[in-house]
Amino acid sequence: MIETAFTPWASLTGGVLIGVASVLLMLLIGRVMGATGVLAGLLRPASSSDFAWRSALLAGMATGPVVVWSMSGHMPQVQVPVSTAAFVLGGVIVGVGVTLGGGCTSGHGVCGMARLSVRSIAATATFMLFAFATVFVTRHVFGV
Repeated sequence: MIETAFTPWASLTGGVLIGVASVLLMLLIGRVMGATGVLAGLLRPASSSDFAWRSALLAGMATGPVVVWSMSGHMPQVQVPVSTAAFVLGGVIVGVGVTLGGGCTSGHGVCGMARLSVRSIAATATFMLFAFATVFVTRHVFGV
């Protein structure tokens, strides 16, 4: 069974940072911080300034562990308690869901809900429902 770690301060800090980044991105350049949309736009940028902000945002996301390491002296521990095949399958399922749902958890869950978008509220409720069901079935039916 996978142990669930309760990390309220780290979670609160991460949530505040995501919220501040989302507000600043919307305030400064009028863009929604949906991670998959940012990445997709990086592959086909509309302009050099579009490429620049997308690159900076994704670089910031990717270098988070380095910031933790520089402040604490150790890299954050990352555990992936599933096989590579399950990891890849999960990525494909998420990719299909993002495409069908017209956005990801950060776009709908953080930005869309903050703007009271009915579409984003419905999308967030749907992916949260399926996340709860997946965890329940995985842990309590299959015992993983």
